[in-house]
Amino acid sequence: MIKVNDNFRILPESYLFSEVAARLRHFKEAHPEANVIRMDIGDVTRPLVPAAVEAMTEAVKEMSVSETFRGYGPEQGYPFLREPIARIDYQERGIDISADEIFISDGAKSDLGNLGDIFGPGLKVAVADPSYPAYVDANVIDGRGGTLEEGRWSDLIYLDCLPENDFKPSLPKERPDVIILCYPNNPTGASITKAELQEWIDYARREGSLIIYDSAYEAYVTDPSTVRSVYEAEGAKEVAIEVRSFSKTAGFTGMRCGYTVVPEALKGRFADGSEVSLRKLWNRRQCTKFNGASYIVQRGAAALYTEEGRRQVRESVAYYMENAHAIRKALREAGFEVTGGVDSPYVWARRADEPDSWALFGRLLSEAALSCTPGSGFGTLGQGYIRFTGFNSAENTAEAMSRLRKLFSATVETAE
Repeated sequence: MIKVNDNFRILPESYLFSEVAARLRHFKEAHPEANVIRMDIGDVTRPLVPAAVEAMTEAVKEMSVSETFRGYGPEQGYPFLREPIARIDYQERGIDISADEIFISDGAKSDLGNLGDIFGPGLKVAVADPSYPAYVDANVIDGRGGTLEEGRWSDLIYLDCLPENDFKPSLPKERPDVIILCYPNNPTGASITKAELQEWIDYARREGSLIIYDSAYEAYVTDPSTVRSVYEAEGAKEVAIEVRSFSKTAGFTGMRCGYTVVPEALKGRFADGSEVSLRKLWNRRQCTKFNGASYIVQRGAAALYTEEGRRQVRESVAYYMENAHAIRKALREAGFEVTGGVDSPYVWARRADEPDSWALFGRLLSEAALSCTPGSGFGTLGQGYIRFTGFNSAENTAEAMSRLRKLFSATVETAE
């Protein structure tokens, strides 16, 4: 039999969101009458914005006619999408990013996992605790994890995110080669200011580290002091790669489209010490392993940059943020400590009398038919927390929060 990658054997048996789905399935089988409201996975519920639908409909028609049919497209993405991204997402905000530095993909999750292909063996990677589990799992698969010891991988550097530091970690004491940051943060909902980000950029420049910056939720920023792009910090183009997605802004979770920015100024070294452009390596990787995102989907994404498309995206984002505000308010009224829900669609919460994340998940499911995500699935420091998302409908969100209030109101009355 063929030898396989041993790193899969040391991974936890189940991915966090798969485990949540499995427990929900078992509960529904046992309680078919229950109307479970899902506030767990960060999947959107509103349909695609009309501008994208219209553009993709026209693109489908193009594909049905020999004169306008398209086969393989450029692995980097079509200029009709890369150029408005560069202009609107960056240049209009005073950030000098060119279309040639933007690579269209089938989603941020893919790129966050695939970026490991361009790094050498034995690199030290720093990740936040808690953090999106794919950051950790992808590095374990690539052989950068080491061994799992009391919930943490021995070869990873962990950046502790605690209430005391507003879930924004201090600079690491041990130098990492790669630092993975996510702001607005998933799962905690924390955001970062330009001054705080500048400390990380200065550190990376000083230490020769690379920052991979996941800004999938930048569209949810409302505070003018909160950063939307890593490149707002001086010198970031020398040390940072940025990954973005259309999933949480325009309903593209099922369409699959995002992009990664790899500036020309970013450099790395081969084993012999010779310098190389990381953009060149990423381009080579994509040309070898990726045939480009769908033409039809890219046409839909490009429509998001029209005047009407931008308006529709803002409307969709505002809808989900109203949900997040309602969740934040209800949780606080129910006696939870809460963060997030301000510059982020995620709300991170805990109660002093509910110290176990999975136990609290189980209680909400069994007593209120309400599903959240256990915080311990995001890392050891997530224990005791649960995460709610604002991505359900306004009606379901209101009903879910009503159930939550009743549940914990009953708890208070029983205690009295």
